[in-house]
Amino acid sequence: MSLIDWFVLAFTIIFIVVYGIWKSKASKHIDGYLLGDRSLPWYHVGLSVMATQASAITFLSAPGLAYTDGMRFVQFYFGLPLAMIVLCITFIPIFHKLKVYTAYEFLEQRFDLKTRVLTAFLFLIQRGLSTGITIYAPSIILSTILNVDPTYTTLIIGSVVILYTFYGGTKAVSYTQLLQMSIIFSGLFLAGFVVVALLPASVGFTDALDIAGKMGKMNVIDWEFDLNNRYTVWTGLIGGFFLQLSYFGTDQSQVGRYLTGSSVGQSRMGLLMNGLLKVPMQFLILLIGILVFCFYQYQKPPVFFNTYEINKVEKSAYADEFKQKEQAFDAAFEAKKQKVIALENAINHQQNDITSLKADVVLANKNLQEKREDALMVMKKNDPNADTDDTNYVFLSFVTQYLPQGLIGLLVAIVCLASMGSTASALNSLASTTSVDIYKRLINKTGSDLKYLNVSKAITLFWGILSLAMALFAGKLGNLLEAVNILGSLFYGTILGIFLVAFYFKKIGGKAVFTAALVTEVFVFTAYYFDIMAYLWLNLFGCVLVIAWGYLFQYLQKEKSRA
Repeated sequence: MSLIDWFVLAFTIIFIVVYGIWKSKASKHIDGYLLGDRSLPWYHVGLSVMATQASAITFLSAPGLAYTDGMRFVQFYFGLPLAMIVLCITFIPIFHKLKVYTAYEFLEQRFDLKTRVLTAFLFLIQRGLSTGITIYAPSIILSTILNVDPTYTTLIIGSVVILYTFYGGTKAVSYTQLLQMSIIFSGLFLAGFVVVALLPASVGFTDALDIAGKMGKMNVIDWEFDLNNRYTVWTGLIGGFFLQLSYFGTDQSQVGRYLTGSSVGQSRMGLLMNGLLKVPMQFLILLIGILVFCFYQYQKPPVFFNTYEINKVEKSAYADEFKQKEQAFDAAFEAKKQKVIALENAINHQQNDITSLKADVVLANKNLQEKREDALMVMKKNDPNADTDDTNYVFLSFVTQYLPQGLIGLLVAIVCLASMGSTASALNSLASTTSVDIYKRLINKTGSDLKYLNVSKAITLFWGILSLAMALFAGKLGNLLEAVNILGSLFYGTILGIFLVAFYFKKIGGKAVFTAALVTEVFVFTAYYFDIMAYLWLNLFGCVLVIAWGYLFQYLQKEKSRA
């Protein structure tokens, strides 16, 4: 990056952090630290909710996912607007009426203490692990730019987030997220315009989409019902609905965001804002990945987008062999490029041989991928532990090589800011759940408000360090966007099932639902281990199992008491 880019990057991040700390003015009591005195307006709530979900993983991995797999991932979010409506009708009024700090306090009132603690524990496990992934995502950027080990950049990014979350609590999180999302939206639109401008003069926006569609990348809608297909309309509407309902309704990182609303109405408007904007935003991010894909049909892409791994093999004894494979890849690209140009001309002149030209492009692209795989095999020979999944680096590589000065720094800052926003929310939720549901309820029930505030800060620091440790292992998880959603799907269905039983199945008691939740988690992990269904269906699977087992155990409990 140029000096201008470094200045834009540093200024943007420092300004956001200082602004958040200044606006939060270090909370003096636990209600202010954890919930921002429940005083924030709807647009604060809405942008904070969006920022919490839209981590650096979204902006880093989604374009790479579209580059390799097309637009079908957008179906993942189809159930989100429906989930927002359900939450506005049911969850929000109950949480506000009870004046809870966390979602899990309600479970003790409905069931018992052990069910509350179990649910809080399940949340702490999955959120603690996934927070490490969100910290790792932006460290990829800095490590690629600086050509250093991601360990060092992970520690730098994580430390900055921990600093302002520890100091200002949820108000610092909310105020920083408000600015973060404003900058993110502006940067995304700019990036989209620049990518189109970089395409050849003969290729406009619609031409790019047409070419991408002929190559199978505009696969937005898939109506086929298939339990093993990760992204279809049905997995999004059904599996995605249950995932989003659980995430926004029972995950404290989100519940804590809309509990800061000054009223039920403000919280509802914030969630509805998220439901209306999230799908278009995700569509735009994926579309940028498609435009980058089209750009690389005319401009030769690197054989591998992760320059850190490339540098390792180029300095090894396999350097010459890798160079040969790279040259074969370059030759295959030039051959494919000619096929793409022929297809473009046929589309522009509405010729009749489009079908055969499309087949030629598909065949040429297959040959290109085979040459790429040959190069990756050399990388694996040099280092068996080399990370050969570079989808997280596709957009980053494009940004750093082809965007104008200043905009590079801004887009890199966007990815870093997105990670900081979601990580800060996660740390705040981990601290509130641990301090309220574990420490305050089980360890020290009669402490002063100042005592609870200090403990909350100490717990924030603890979870920050633990998440940093997890982040150091996140590089082995493949595509980060899928990894964080898979991790959530292993727990969210069970947690949602517990809450739905609490709201709607009054005949099921605490002992029955507690046992049902434990049994369900065994079934969910078994289904995932043996790959019985696509991971989004695990959310529905877990939720239904908790309800079914709950009814069964409640019935057996009654029969036993009668005997």
